[in-house]
This record gives sequence, structure tokens and C-alpha cells, in this order.
Amino acid sequence: MKSRFKPVQPLGRRTVLATSAALALSVWAHPLMAQSGRKSRVTLNSVLSFDETTWARLVDKGPRPAAYIFTTTYCPSCPDAFEKVMAFVMQARRPVELVVVLMDVHGKGALEHAHHYVGATRLYTFDGFESAIRQSVDPKWPNVTPYIVLLGRDGSIQRSIGVPDESMMKKWLP
Repeated sequence: MKSRFKPVQPLGRRTVLATSAALALSVWAHPLMAQSGRKSRVTLNSVLSFDETTWARLVDKGPRPAAYIFTTTYCPSCPDAFEKVMAFVMQARRPVELVVVLMDVHGKGALEHAHHYVGATRLYTFDGFESAIRQSVDPKWPNVTPYIVLLGRDGSIQRSIGVPDESMMKKWLP
């Protein structure tokens, strides 16, 4: 009697490498996702450009409420500030756009630092002259990070160097 099943073809080198890479990534990412209690929403396709026109567009037509954490890769207190804002958002149990903007990395190079910001809904990188982009966000910004901007549902804007105090966050998410 002849078998209806086709013989299994050996796996190609690319398939084996892709499977190995996916397995290694899942082993690496699982503790981070379990640690935060949320799934990571930062994906390989989520690095967006932030240029001199981006901020005006986000303020005018961007999602509300939203928290924008402007950071650099060498900022030691930025991941902690992100965690505190995220903890407040989780406690408030409200859908909030939680955005990280890396100022000193371009494009997909930011993904190497995304593990510090598990739970972010978007990841931007500066694309252009840093000083001009900062000026477009806030002409009074003294180039200190973390610089956090909270956009309220009503369009109100609150700015903070470092973690915003609790009264500011309660005003942002009443």
C-alpha cells in the first residue's frame, strides 16, 4: 500500500537560524515581560522618526492622554522615571499613550535600548539637528533628561524635568 504522506524535507539553514534566533529572543524577552506584568508593545517596526515638525503634529492631532518621556541612552535615571509614570498609569487603569523619545540614537539602533522601556506604546528617535528639535518641543527646555511632557485629554500640557510629582500626574489623569 502506498503512503499518502509526503516525506519530510530536511530544514534549510535559514529556517534553522531563524528558529534559533526566535527562540533566543523569546528566552531573553520573557523575564522582562513577566517583570513588568505587561506585554511589550515595542516591536521591530515601531521605531518612528521625531523631527522638528513632529511635536506640533502630536500636540495638535496626537493621542490623548499621553506621556512623552524624552531620554538619552546614557541617562541613568530615565528608565526609573519611565517605570514610575507607567506605574501611575497602570494604577489609574486608563488607556494612555506612553511614548519614549530617544534623543541620541537614530532609527533601529534604538531597539538595543528598548528593553529599558518595556510597556511603551511608541518609540521615537530624533531625526535631525537635536537642538532645533528640542526647541520645537519647548524653547525653555535646558537639555536635561528625563524630560517628561504630559498631554491631558483636554489638550493641557504639563512639563517636568524628572518624575512629575503625584499632584501633577493626578491633574493629568483625574
